[in-house]
Amino acid sequence: MASRINTNFTLIPNQKLRRSNRQTSCYSKTLGSGFQPISTFGNFKALPLEIFQIILKYLSVKDISMLSMVSKTVSQHIINYISTSSGSKRLLLQDFHNLELPDRRQDSAILEHYRSLGLLFKRCTLLLPTKERLKYIHKIFTEVSCFKFNGCAAPMQCLGLTCYGMFLQTLTAGWDELECHRVYNFLCELTNLCRKMQMAVCSKPGSARKLELRIRLFCRNVLLDHWTHQSDSAFWLTRILKPWPMVNQARLLYIIFGPISPQDGQVVWQKMIEEPTDEFSLKGLADAIKLLYDTSTKEWTADDVISLIDELSVVPREWLLENNARLLMLSGNNICFTFMASKAVNGRTIELARLIVFLALVCEKELYCMDWTVKMMQKVCKVFSTPVERNNFLQNVANAFACVIMEMLQSIMSGDRDEDDSSFLNLFHLVHAQANFHKEVLYLTMNTSLSA
Repeated sequence: MASRINTNFTLIPNQKLRRSNRQTSCYSKTLGSGFQPISTFGNFKALPLEIFQIILKYLSVKDISMLSMVSKTVSQHIINYISTSSGSKRLLLQDFHNLELPDRRQDSAILEHYRSLGLLFKRCTLLLPTKERLKYIHKIFTEVSCFKFNGCAAPMQCLGLTCYGMFLQTLTAGWDELECHRVYNFLCELTNLCRKMQMAVCSKPGSARKLELRIRLFCRNVLLDHWTHQSDSAFWLTRILKPWPMVNQARLLYIIFGPISPQDGQVVWQKMIEEPTDEFSLKGLADAIKLLYDTSTKEWTADDVISLIDELSVVPREWLLENNARLLMLSGNNICFTFMASKAVNGRTIELARLIVFLALVCEKELYCMDWTVKMMQKVCKVFSTPVERNNFLQNVANAFACVIMEMLQSIMSGDRDEDDSSFLNLFHLVHAQANFHKEVLYLTMNTSLSA
């Protein structure tokens, strides 16, 4: 007699349920054998799409970005919402010229909004290839004129490019270099940036002032200024500079980081060749040079950076040596020594000696410790291979002090004086610099001889 089959057992489903569906088990008792798992759209499936989009209007951008990670279906519905006119109008704030609030609170609020928006797009486009992500973002942002290279009529008073840069920084944070290369290439194609750069570097300095300003604002606000890690900033700066010959790299570096007019923000090309400048005018260039030198990347060697400084010091013509000395001091000890050692190795001792004089002059003007210049000279002396070369260099330093003082004195005696007597004041500082320099040399010599 055939035994009866016991049917009072629990069927185990072949397909495992998603973690997000575990809470639906409490409904299985009431739904009976006809139970079907709830879709990846969750309980929102019962809502019309219009109602779902109304719910999104009550959520902050951060909350929407969190919701986009619930499932692929929810993420797709959020993408569709962003593409609607109401969604884009709500999310793409365009109040870039409202400077009414004090303490720049409006600026920080809109920047934080676009930081959150970058996180939203990062999450809801996570499964798309990089190229498709960029195309989608461009499609959404194409209606925002202030995000375009030439889109804003008042770029100096506009936060559009800054917000765009904040968005891109958040979107691409953590991406590998290959993907970031694609982002840069996409932006270049979109804005025709390489063509515009070529026009700027091949034109006479200052002849395309508006184009230079646009390039500066786009590179700084979109690509460079929002990164917290130096390696990221160095990566994007390298993408901008490396495709060009060294002479064009120097021109671009000056356009992007050089001194600008406080009135209209345009690049001031004559500032380095007409008169001694201040630290503020050189800080941007010095920080960019340090960024390329200090970052551990194979794309920039010490020789590359020194060659770049050499080219930079003749843009648009040869700088005053005092400005060159100030740039080296702001760039840091390692870069300053490497630059000076390069001149020593190549036998350019007269240039090196005059540079020592102006390093001492900057120390005197800025009230820096003069022993820094003396110790730097002492370190450079060790580069020379023979005592004869070293003694010749020291003789050149002494002669350089005398020559520079005589040049300044002759200029004053010939009547070439400014209304504010700056040339006479410069001579005054130089005489004191020479005295303090030799005082430090005497201290060093006597301390060495007594300790021997």
